[in-house]
Amino acid sequence: MSSDLTDYLKRILTARVYEVAEETPLDAAPNLSARLGHAVWLKREDLQQVFSFKLRGAYNRMSRLADEDLQKGVICSSAGNHAQGVALAANRLGIQAFIVMPVTTPRIKVDAVRKLGGEVVLEGDTYDDAYAHARRLEAERGLTFIHPFDDPDVIAGQGTIAMEILRQHPGDIDAVFVPVGGGGLISGIAAYIKALRDDIRIVGVEPEDSAGMSRSLAAGEPVTLERVGIFADGVAVRRVGDETFRLCRELVDEIVLVDTDEICAAIRDIFEDTRSIVEPAGALAVAGMKKYVEERRPPAGREFVTVNCGANVNFDRLRHIAERAAVGEQREALLAVGIPERPGSFREFCAAIGRRNVTEFNYRYSDAQEAHIFVGLELGEGRAEKDRLVAELRSKGYPVEDLTDNEMAKLHIRHMVGGRAGGLADERLLRFEFPERPGALAGFLDAVGSNWNISLFHYRNHGSDYGRILTGIQVPADDDAEFERHLEKLGYPHWDESGNPAYRLFLA
Repeated sequence: MSSDLTDYLKRILTARVYEVAEETPLDAAPNLSARLGHAVWLKREDLQQVFSFKLRGAYNRMSRLADEDLQKGVICSSAGNHAQGVALAANRLGIQAFIVMPVTTPRIKVDAVRKLGGEVVLEGDTYDDAYAHARRLEAERGLTFIHPFDDPDVIAGQGTIAMEILRQHPGDIDAVFVPVGGGGLISGIAAYIKALRDDIRIVGVEPEDSAGMSRSLAAGEPVTLERVGIFADGVAVRRVGDETFRLCRELVDEIVLVDTDEICAAIRDIFEDTRSIVEPAGALAVAGMKKYVEERRPPAGREFVTVNCGANVNFDRLRHIAERAAVGEQREALLAVGIPERPGSFREFCAAIGRRNVTEFNYRYSDAQEAHIFVGLELGEGRAEKDRLVAELRSKGYPVEDLTDNEMAKLHIRHMVGGRAGGLADERLLRFEFPERPGALAGFLDAVGSNWNISLFHYRNHGSDYGRILTGIQVPADDDAEFERHLEKLGYPHWDESGNPAYRLFLA
């Protein structure tokens, strides 16, 4: 064993976490295990009193501060779980904690921190804004900054989860799947397990749109992402830590990337086995384990442990999660189908799809020859059944466009089918994300400006920290260069969807 691992093993074995944390259960997932043909275990960190693992590392770090530093107080920047961990730890230690959170943070999270005794400071629209302000306050007031992941004592605190896993499951374990944001959780777990059981694979799981650790490992050094995804906000980190990168490069066997639909499907899998609802980041490990099984196809009967790292999910987000879970589990197909515009054509189409459950059916008259319908169909056999269905419909003469993996269709078009505009020229279709806060929609419209006419607009609140908008803007060809400069100055992440087939079929 290297001296480095020995040091971390000692730190983990002597970590002070159980003054605030509980030893969480390692629960079997019988439904998921039966479906996959492997024994799946859920490490239930969502059952901690702040509904995430973060209090382990925060308390371990803070409990080791000198008395004079404790009396000055601590500060952190966080929009969620780390904030609650620091606030609870400070409460137990009897010290003052300043928690800098973005203005966009949902009230439920702000209220949770205040109830734990933390003094909330709202600053900026993004985590980076809050982080910069926290560092300024640290210097001005002589506070101690508690980093959410890039600190050996924080890493060691999270590593106590691995200590519990090996004690609760003393037999063979083939792989442990761990969510990855900044890398503190997986670094601590990997350090403990690799020191004692090098035969166990450590597999990190990241969202495809927040893959900071996998990108850094590929580059050979920590990289800063230009932007991160907003769905799994618990792991939305633009840059991983220097220490966590070093440990992951040495100890982590591989990293699996998953998309939003796969995360939503994993949330449902966990609910079906536990009747508990985890947050998107909390379901990452299950989503990654499922993808690992699908792609690697290991021999049946393996033992897999997944870490359910948190359950701080806004109730308003459940609608969005439920909509996407069926697609992520490949239990629903979303299709755009052309049918003749004549009496009886709906009935003929329903006969063509057979005895499948229709989950959604949207239509509005467009022209006298052909109707375009947006239809959702329940699948029993996943992607293979969908491919057979599309082939069958095409063989019967139906033009079919598969929209199951079309992000714009899933976010917007399915709620907008039925509106075409005649005589509309120079329309460009763009999809935006912007920080969600009171007055944000009006602020977005002010930022877009009045130089060009808005010809289409769809906004739907998904209960997250960011709003999503689909808008049509009439931009004459001579204005293209000026419009592009305006978009760049606007600064919001955006995608040009003018060539999207769902737009052509239903809105253009």
